[in-house]
Amino acid sequence: MKAIVSRKLGTALLAGTLLISAGCSSNAGNNTGDAANGNTSGNDTDPVTFTFFGADASPNWNKMQDDIGKEITAKTGVTLNAEFDVGSGGGQDKISMMAASGDYPELIYAKGELGKLVDAESVIDLTELIDKYAPNIKKVMGDNMNRMKYSNDNQAIYSIPTNVGVDNQNFDATNGFQIQHRVLKELGYPEVRTVQDYEKVLKEYAAKHPTTDGQPTIPMTVNADGWKVMITVTNQGDVTTGGTNDGEYYVNPETYETMLHYKKPEEKEYFRWLNHMYNEGLLDKDSFVQKDDQYKAKIASGRVLGLTSVEWEYQDAENALKAAGKDEYTYAHFPVTLSEEYKDHAMQSVGVDGYGISITTACKDPVRAIKFLDWLSSEEGQVLRNWGIEGKQYNVDNGQRVIPAEILDQKVNDAANFTKNTGIGLYSILGVRYGDGVKDSTDNYYTTNFPEQILAEYSDAEKESLAAYNATTWKDLFPAEDEFPVKEWGALYNMPVPTDGDYQVIYQKTQDIVHKRIPEAILASTADFDKIYDDFIAELNKAGAEKMEKEYTELVKARVELFTGKDVE
Repeated sequence: MKAIVSRKLGTALLAGTLLISAGCSSNAGNNTGDAANGNTSGNDTDPVTFTFFGADASPNWNKMQDDIGKEITAKTGVTLNAEFDVGSGGGQDKISMMAASGDYPELIYAKGELGKLVDAESVIDLTELIDKYAPNIKKVMGDNMNRMKYSNDNQAIYSIPTNVGVDNQNFDATNGFQIQHRVLKELGYPEVRTVQDYEKVLKEYAAKHPTTDGQPTIPMTVNADGWKVMITVTNQGDVTTGGTNDGEYYVNPETYETMLHYKKPEEKEYFRWLNHMYNEGLLDKDSFVQKDDQYKAKIASGRVLGLTSVEWEYQDAENALKAAGKDEYTYAHFPVTLSEEYKDHAMQSVGVDGYGISITTACKDPVRAIKFLDWLSSEEGQVLRNWGIEGKQYNVDNGQRVIPAEILDQKVNDAANFTKNTGIGLYSILGVRYGDGVKDSTDNYYTTNFPEQILAEYSDAEKESLAAYNATTWKDLFPAEDEFPVKEWGALYNMPVPTDGDYQVIYQKTQDIVHKRIPEAILASTADFDKIYDDFIAELNKAGAEKMEKEYTELVKARVELFTGKDVE
């Protein structure tokens, strides 16, 4: 198959506002050549500062004055002058401004905006740098080096995947549909498998407890602020009807043909259910007008019984409940689908594929930069990033790393301060890494997410709920990983798509339609739902969705060829 991917490709995801700063002037056009020739100033531990921008918010960033940050600087000589996106912007606006102005930081975690930087020729090809100066990156990536290449037609490496772990095993589930532990306990831990089960639980408990701590009880709420509407509303239409959660698209696993997932006939029935929940008074009436902070404040108050999200999305609010000693107000996870004929694909592996860190043309010393990223990818660097410092965040007992009880209590019940002071969790995107379940040379796990440690971090409320469902971790309630093949196309949120031309114009038109019509359909009267939803699908096609889907299909096929070596027709 002839791939249609060109050098000027990227990904259009996410929207929002962010903090503006100057970054670093793009004045180092010959740095790639210098790096390839080994021209780098000073020794590998001489003090140096790199400017950095991260497209995710990092509210606990402490300018590397945390324990891990200080140790990284001591070991490498590197300090980061870092700026992060604020809120849920995903870096879109900021990186667009960088591309327009030519002002870039030296290192950048661009998430879905990498294509803009590739278009602007502002990120360097890391292939030769990795080959010459990054043995740890090569070791960790192993047979997955092909998955770092940009596309079939442009096989440069513009970013190193750092938000996914190599050889990761799933030991827990943090997604699905959520219900508070107090609700489950009072109702005798009922079965929760379908949306009807879920609805029944919320309705019964809310009828018994119309208020929570003096405020109106909210059976269910969603977050529709900006791109997060995908996480709590639209993606769930695909997930609950047997889809594999590939962003805005459904991919036929046999033919690789794609379509906007909203077109699946069964998915209409999920949104009909949300419409029913709204008209029954079970879905928060402010769901589509509240801001992210208002949504989290409601969860932190303890009065929201149910969510349809992923733990990282509401984590701050749940941490506030834990800090307040309200563990019973935190959430259990269930693989809820429209009916029992569908499976939740949460445990399906995408292989090694994800967002990553890039070195820009503004970097004054790319060799030093890649060596820094490589040290963070070493066994020593990974253990430091994941566990912290021996004698402070963990001890070694009979050859095994152990987190002391008082440290574990801080980690679980005072998460924000723990992260800010220790740095654990702040440096994960700065190097490749092994995933959960992989052991290092000392026969210890690289990460702290392994069965014994996960159990140690569960609250009594969680343990009680899990025991009631004959489960050890939440993963036990979900269809197992071996029930699904590894996705041949990886994580489509990370697949480059054209950043100019008809694709982007049509994509934006369809996104505008989705963001307008899905809430309209959910908030409509029951009698009006069918007409609104059918008009929504017709409107997508009128905007050019079918043409866009054909182009996306070819991109998916090219990606399968790149990742698997198959000849896809």
